[in-house]
Amino acid sequence: MKAVVQRVLRARVVVNGEVVSEIGAGLLVLLGIGQEDGDEQVGWMADKIPDLRIFSDEEGKMNVSLLEVGAEALVVSQFTLYGDCRKGRRPSYSGAAAGETARVLYEQFCRQLRLKGVHVAEGVFGAHMQVELVNDGPVTLIVESPPSRLTASPLASHQT
Repeated sequence: MKAVVQRVLRARVVVNGEVVSEIGAGLLVLLGIGQEDGDEQVGWMADKIPDLRIFSDEEGKMNVSLLEVGAEALVVSQFTLYGDCRKGRRPSYSGAAAGETARVLYEQFCRQLRLKGVHVAEGVFGAHMQVELVNDGPVTLIVESPPSRLTASPLASHQT
């Protein structure tokens, strides 16, 4: 699972000329789901992102999390994060999860953030969206979950 996390002053998603979701200060999370992703990666991301200490404390140091400042998150599914541009000129998206699998994991991620107390706004899964944001800082991070313990096991690669 991959995420581009941007600290924003505000962000919104527009579909067919209509604003479908928006937030004030908080995080814009562009979330990519890979073929190998599952519950383990969703849980890891849902634990990691709201606790990232990327908001300023009283001294101006990035030392406070989304949860601590009570800010919002706008989560937008983005399969293009799995675009592989190493060969040729047309990205390959073969590493991205299939649509329905990705939808389930995306919704699960949003649910888990809400359970942690984060106010979550969502993009429209599978829609052509315009994402507007005012980046704060700018602060932009790329967060990747570790691979599954099952596929990362040295024994897993030697099984026939």
